[in-house]
Amino acid sequence: MVKILWVDDEIELLKPHIMLLQSKGYEVATCNNGYDAIDMASEVAYDVIILDEMMPGMTGLETLPLIKDIRPTTPVIMVTKSEEEDIMDKAIGSKIADYIVKPVNPSQMLPLIKKHVHPQKLVTEQTTADYRAEFGRISLSMQNASTFQQWCSIYRKLVNWDIELSGGDESIREILQYQKTEANRIFGRFVCNNYKDWINSRDEDTPVMSHTLMRNNIFPVVDNNTKTTLLLIDNFRYDQWRAISGMLRGYFDIATDDFYCAILPTATQYARNAVFAGLMPLAIDKLMPNKWLNDNEEGGKNQYEEEFLARQIAQSGKRYKWSFDKLVRPEAGRKLIDNIHRIYDADFSVIVYNFLDILSHARTETEIIRQLTEDDASFRSLTCSWFEHSELFTLLKLLSERGHTVVITSDHGTVRVDNPVKVTGDRETSTNLRYKTGRNLAYNRKEVFEITKPEEVQLPASNLTSSYIFAYNNDFLVYNNDANRHIRYYRDTFQHGGISMEEMIVPYIVLSPKK
Repeated sequence: MVKILWVDDEIELLKPHIMLLQSKGYEVATCNNGYDAIDMASEVAYDVIILDEMMPGMTGLETLPLIKDIRPTTPVIMVTKSEEEDIMDKAIGSKIADYIVKPVNPSQMLPLIKKHVHPQKLVTEQTTADYRAEFGRISLSMQNASTFQQWCSIYRKLVNWDIELSGGDESIREILQYQKTEANRIFGRFVCNNYKDWINSRDEDTPVMSHTLMRNNIFPVVDNNTKTTLLLIDNFRYDQWRAISGMLRGYFDIATDDFYCAILPTATQYARNAVFAGLMPLAIDKLMPNKWLNDNEEGGKNQYEEEFLARQIAQSGKRYKWSFDKLVRPEAGRKLIDNIHRIYDADFSVIVYNFLDILSHARTETEIIRQLTEDDASFRSLTCSWFEHSELFTLLKLLSERGHTVVITSDHGTVRVDNPVKVTGDRETSTNLRYKTGRNLAYNRKEVFEITKPEEVQLPASNLTSSYIFAYNNDFLVYNNDANRHIRYYRDTFQHGGISMEEMIVPYIVLSPKK
């Protein structure tokens, strides 16, 4: 029960107000002077103290600092007969939580008490009410969305609500989760209906995609700024950007907060190579066959990103002085900071940061990481903790000091999977849980997005009869043989490669250094 101490030399006249508070479930103790108030505050930890400013003997302003010495965190509401500036300055200087002018009105006092005793509850209640009011509008926009930009707007709203409702009422979070699942279901259908056209045409509704990101979005930023650094953070989602963005507020202004569309498969081998080459995977395979490995071939799948970028810069007629770094381990970040002048000297510096990808895989393989990231909210929290103490944050602060414009993006996002979908294939079938490519794939066509002719979406095929299938929403693909073991191991892990808003709608952020 909430405990209130009300101190007023005319306390007897306030009985109706006190009875009202008691009827609302509050426990109210009273006294009529500052001396008793100090004694009572010493003995009991009240949740809020209401203190009259003008009392004989020891005034409220004289009593206030003595109470604060005893209970420094207890909110004190000052009751005053006037709003004279010097009185308010003294009270605020003594750290009152709020004040109210006599005569006291119960309709004013009750909200003040709630404000300081139940602040989180009030915020949660208001946020819940706001989301309930918007639920219908979001659902309607999902049904009517016909462009990628409209889906970006929907995704932004859902991420914002996910953050706002974190730690709130479980029932409203379940409603939000249902709406996110429904949104991904409709988004999956939208992608199936439009993806081939996006890849093979260039009309006004075609989004910026992995292979057009550099030309359409990033090179123009480099051209318009003296120094530009591109940070490509593997597996980086919009909710994670939102989680860390507040830490950068003192160093950068957000010039652009937008999205682009990752190609399928939303996996590093395909999407990141497409970003740096400025080409779809099939074109990379045809133009540079010695630099493309299919899923069933041994070897590293992202060994030539720097060479791809060099070719794209030259093909675009750019004459940048540029640098390229790929940071896979923490010591690489420290080494880069030690050699920061090579970044300072470049017109265009590119840094690939792999930590979040490592964290995602660690979550799959390490029990303690799974416990720390049991849902999207906790994964965001862990991302925040990492970023705050990372070399990446140090690097960003240094870039701000040197006046660098910074572009932050990713090659794809990641989604938490929980629904197994069974498939079969031969030994050369790819192992990714969100997509499969190979011969003789057997599956339920209603459960996946199938591409039987890879060349139609500019994907390479390891042989003439290879096809691709992609998982939707929170599904993950498991083989029929030994399915139960795979389901236990991979359920509730973060994966990428398939079709979901989290994987395909990738943040594209431009930061301008503070002047």
